[in-house]
Amino acid sequence: MLFFIFCQKEENLKLHPLKINAGWGYIITNDKKIIIKQTVIPVISTSKSFQTEKEAFQVGNLVLKKLRDNLSPTITKNDLILLKIKI
Repeated sequence: MLFFIFCQKEENLKLHPLKINAGWGYIITNDKKIIIKQTVIPVISTSKSFQTEKEAFQVGNLVLKKLRDNLSPTITKNDLILLKIKI
């Protein structure tokens, strides 16, 4: 599930790991307010969490970079392939 709220002020963006029953996800906060909570791997047809904390951080860091660059935080299947995320 992905929750995204557009923010004008982005200098306090932070990435946090999220341990869930099925694996890992991540949360991105801005001034301690959750703006993205990702508990499943995006763009795949099944509802599957990241297998490792490292995988969640790789995708979370890409989303964080896109936000800081004022780009859409959307992740593509190609992004997952380039990051070598097991899908």
